[in-house]
Parts: sequence; structure tokens; C-alpha cells
Amino acid sequence: MTVNILVPSSLVREAEDKREATRKIGYVARAATIFRADNLIVFPDSEGERKWGGGFVETVLRYAATPPYLRKEAFGKQDELEYVGVLPPLRAPSQTGSESDDSGSLRQGIVTEVGPEGRVRVNCGLQHPISLVVPSQMTVGEGERVTVRISSRRPVRAKLVDAPQSGYTVMRMNLSAALDRDDAGVRIATSRFGESLSVARLDEIVAQTERDGMSVVFGSPGRGLPEILGVEPERISAVESGVPARFDLWLNTVPNQGSEVIRTEEAMFASLACLNLNSE
Repeated sequence: MTVNILVPSSLVREAEDKREATRKIGYVARAATIFRADNLIVFPDSEGERKWGGGFVETVLRYAATPPYLRKEAFGKQDELEYVGVLPPLRAPSQTGSESDDSGSLRQGIVTEVGPEGRVRVNCGLQHPISLVVPSQMTVGEGERVTVRISSRRPVRAKLVDAPQSGYTVMRMNLSAALDRDDAGVRIATSRFGESLSVARLDEIVAQTERDGMSVVFGSPGRGLPEILGVEPERISAVESGVPARFDLWLNTVPNQGSEVIRTEEAMFASLACLNLNSE
């Protein structure tokens, strides 16, 4: 199944400085990694943004999702990345690679040069970029991300493979477009005004999401989804087709919450931990 996580561009609206904003985004990246999100989508909430908006959020999320050995090549120096040293490590297999020489070790790489005779040079975190033959079914360009299968490190033996990169993909798009994606699956809005999640209800929902996949949408601190969408809270108790924003479910995944406001990253861990359970 496909798991899409959607967060607003106002995600870090309450952060006091860039360091705190960066750290907060790091926890969002952690949640996306832990619960095996396929896509992490940033949708616009310009009215809720303050100092740091969607461009900042997207850049830091992309940086966090990039293997450490490729970050300098991929990003260079950018103002948005001033405090990325506070990001928690994701430790995703696609980022760490295999520490052994076993055949089948996959690593991400960046094409640094396209040469003649169907060969390219790829930086994949080894001591030097390596020259590889491009398979006939693949077309790659300079700066493109690729997957490399390492069969030996001493001496280096590797090849490009036409395989999807593991980990989540970061993108920015309007909420309506994200919910219209073919892989949207069950479209779930999280809100304290939604249906309180129970054990019995969870069984039904998980069975459906395992079959169809899901898109889980979160609000921002002090500005929940009803406010972002301009929807009166009382209207979401009876979900109708197309009202509001074509969600299938409005869920309160933290019934009887003890804090007036749950931060986005906290809501992600609480919600996805429930929705990640098996139906069996």
C-alpha cells in the first residue's frame, strides 16, 4: 500500500528561531521514516505561515531524506540549511547503506557527469565517484538520483539498477491535487473535532487502508485543519462527498487529549502508530 503524509507549509509557525524550526522538521522526517511513508507532501497554508514557509519546510525535509554522504553534492550551502546539524538521524536503510560487502547492497547516488559510450560517473558515497554503464532501459542525466547495487567494495564492483529508491519522497502541491492522486487511497483528516478513534473502529479503518493505501493530513500548531480549510468544526461530524475537501474520514486519534494543542509532529506519531497496526 502507498502511505502519503501531508503537512501544511505553516508547520513551523510557532518556532522562535531557525534552529527550533529545523529541529521540529527533523521530528516530522523521523515520523515519516519510522512509519514508512512513501510520500511526504507539503501543501500551502500561506495565511498561517510566519517567518518560515513552504520553501523552507520542503528544503529541510529533502535534506533530511538525503543520505548523509550525498548532502554536500546535492545541496551545497543554502541559508535554509544553517542549522541542519540539529536534525535527528533517520537511520533509514537507504541512507546508511550496507556496511558489509555482501552482494545486493543498494546505495543512492548522484550522477555527476554524463560521458560517452553510455557511461556516467556517480557519487554514491565511496571514496571517489565511480564510472558505470547505463542500462539500455534507463535514461539518466547529470544531477539525477540513481540506485547503485554494490557487489564488492575492494575492488569496487557496482552497477546501476532500475529500482525505486527506498524512503520517502518530498513534494509540494495543493491539497486538492494531493487528494486527487491515483495513489491517495483512504483520505484521512486529523482533527480534535473528528470522530474519536476506538479499538473497534480502528479494525475497520486499518483493513481498508491496508487494501487501498492512505493519505493522512495534519494541521499546524494553533491552526488545525478546519481553520486552514475554512470549515466550521461542527460540519465535520457528518462527512459528505466533497465536504469538506473530499476527505473520507475525519479522525480524532487522541481522544480526551490533555493539552489544548497537539503539535504536528506529536499528532503524526500518535496517529500513524495507530494506523500502522496490522488488521490480523
